Amino acid sequence: MSLSTDDRVLAGRYRLAGVLGSGGMAEVHRAWDVLLRRHVAVKVFQGVDTVESSRFDNEVRTLANLSHPGLVSVFDAGVCGGRSFVVLQLVDGPTLRDRLATGPLAPARVRALGAHLADALAHVHECGVVHRDVKPSNILLDDEDTPYLADFGLARSLGSPRLTNARQVVGTAAYLAPEQVRGEEVGPPADVYALGLVLLECLTGRREYQGSQVEAAVARLRRPPDVPRDLPADLARLLRRMTALSPRQRPTAAECARLLRGRSQPTAFAVEAGEAGEAGGVGTEAIRPLARSRTRMAVAGAAVLAAVGTAWAVSGQFEPVSPTPAATVQQPAHLMP
Repeated sequence: MSLSTDDRVLAGRYRLAGVLGSGGMAEVHRAWDVLLRRHVAVKVFQGVDTVESSRFDNEVRTLANLSHPGLVSVFDAGVCGGRSFVVLQLVDGPTLRDRLATGPLAPARVRALGAHLADALAHVHECGVVHRDVKPSNILLDDEDTPYLADFGLARSLGSPRLTNARQVVGTAAYLAPEQVRGEEVGPPADVYALGLVLLECLTGRREYQGSQVEAAVARLRRPPDVPRDLPADLARLLRRMTALSPRQRPTAAECARLLRGRSQPTAFAVEAGEAGEAGGVGTEAIRPLARSRTRMAVAGAAVLAAVGTAWAVSGQFEPVSPTPAATVQQPAHLMP
C-alpha cells in the first residue's frame, strides 16, 4: 500500500519524507507540514474494510478528545486519494521495545517512567476510555527519554458498542489482562495490569509470558507473574497488586502514579501475612488465593484455550513473543496498529 511519487505531498499540505513503520492496516510516514512548517507523523490507512475504517474513526475521535503530556497529540485528519489519514505529533526517538532490546532499566528509571505513563492512563480513564493495548511498542520515547503512550486504534469508550464480537479477544497476547483472555468486559484495571507487565519487563529485560499467542495469553490464568525478590519491597508489592488476577484487587492508574513517586503509603494494597518476613518477595497470602482456585483456573484456561484458538482480533499484527529480543529500530513505528 506504499504511496506513489504523486502522493508524496498528501492533501496538498504534508510532504512525506520516509516510512517510519508499516503494518497490516496502515503506514506511518515522517512528514513536513508545509503550512505550519513543522515535522509531523502521518498515519495513512488502507480503509478498505469496515472494521478498519471504524478503528480509524475510533483512533482519531479518541485522541482528539484526550489532552495530556504523556499522550501523542492528534493535529489533523482527512481523506486523500481514497485513503484516510491522521496527522500526529512526531516523537522522534525509539519505542520502549527498542530500548529494552539493549537490556533492563534501573528501578529508579522504571519508577519515573511508570509514574509518567500511569498519569497518562489516569487521564485516559477519567475521560471514560480504556486503551486495551498497553505494551512497549506502543510507548514512544523522545530524546529526553520522556515516554508517550500511543496507538489508540483498539481503545474503547466505556459503555460504547464493541467493534468485534463478544467471542473475540482484542489486544496483544503477551500483555492481556486475565479478564481479556476470558473474553469478559474490560475496564481501566486491564490497562493497569498491562502496565504492570510492562514495568516488570523493564526491570527484568524479558517478557513475563512468552510462547505462542495462545500459550502467552493463557499462562496468566495458571500462574501469577514472577516478581524478582531482590526488588525494593514497595515496588515489588505494587507490581504484584497491579498484576493481581482479580481486577478489583488492582490499584487505579492514579494510585499507581502516586505510589511510584512515593507520595503516599501503599498500605491500601499491602498483602497481609507473609510479606513482612520476605521483603521484596511474594507474600504467602498473595499466592494462596490463586492456589485455592487452581482447579477452577485450570478448567477456565482449557475453555479459553479453545476459544482463543478460533477467535482473536488484533490491530493488524501480533507482537512476536519469542525470547530473542527484536532488532533495534532507529525510528519509532509511530502509532502502528
